[in-house]
Amino acid sequence: MDNLTGFQRDLLYVIASFDQPSGQTVNDEVQEYYDSEIQHGRLYPNLDTLVDHELVERGELDRRTNYYALTEAGSDAIRERREWEDQYVDL
Repeated sequence: MDNLTGFQRDLLYVIASFDQPSGQTVNDEVQEYYDSEIQHGRLYPNLDTLVDHELVERGELDRRTNYYALTEAGSDAIRERREWEDQYVDL
């Protein structure tokens, strides 16, 4: 996960919190967090990067809608990132 941007990590966390969310669902959640509009030209290339890194899989819900799901590698990446963060942040 060290080669991902912060935005890509945020997308990964959002995808992990849902069961096969659509791109629109991911977009809605990220927009709420960032409190600004996320353009499709930013969202989908970053989702493609997560797919290319095999952290997320993409499938079809219907002809027009894709879903995204965390892979085992994606789960491992989140767990490793959180372990790394925990050594620096004690809440």
